[in-house]
Amino acid sequence: MDKKAMYRLTYGLFVLTAKDGDRDNGCIVNTVTQVTSEPNRITVAVNKQNLTHDMILKTGEFNVSVLTEAAPFDVYKHWGFRSGHDVDKTADVEITLSRSANGLVYLPDVSNAFLSAKVVSSTDLGTHTLFLADVTDGAVLSDAESVTYSYYQKHVKSAPAPKKKGYVCTVCGYIYEGDVLPDDFVCPWCLHPASYFEPLS
Repeated sequence: MDKKAMYRLTYGLFVLTAKDGDRDNGCIVNTVTQVTSEPNRITVAVNKQNLTHDMILKTGEFNVSVLTEAAPFDVYKHWGFRSGHDVDKTADVEITLSRSANGLVYLPDVSNAFLSAKVVSSTDLGTHTLFLADVTDGAVLSDAESVTYSYYQKHVKSAPAPKKKGYVCTVCGYIYEGDVLPDDFVCPWCLHPASYFEPLS
């Protein structure tokens, strides 16, 4: 194990991955913390609504990939915003996935380090479980900067789509985009006049 990998946990956003049988899963967390150096131990809090939580609880193992500033928004969208129990987080993903010695997935192209861990104990925190784990493997993958939450907010997160200005037909739902609806406008779908339109809210 490369102990320098532990330094990458100082701050950042991480992809936490686990495996149960043939199925892999993962989620994004920002709660990985080193608690001791002899032995190397870390904690991570995982939302109980995530399938990754159930896999860790069952198998007692997980990997942590330390994301870099170069990680595209698709990584966050894929692992961070789809936490349902029916979602396989490694299906149809378009980035390189590798497996560490424990057989669990990590993300080499968008991470500067990864750690493998084995759970020592768990504590129920209500909506989350706090896992205390021994680090069993670790590697530094690159010198790229770890992504911070503020960097993610400023440079990675997709800007919200601008609100559309326009009018909607109250009969069929057709949307006319524009600041002003012409008085002689006729809905192309249901052929009702402009008087049947109201501003988009």
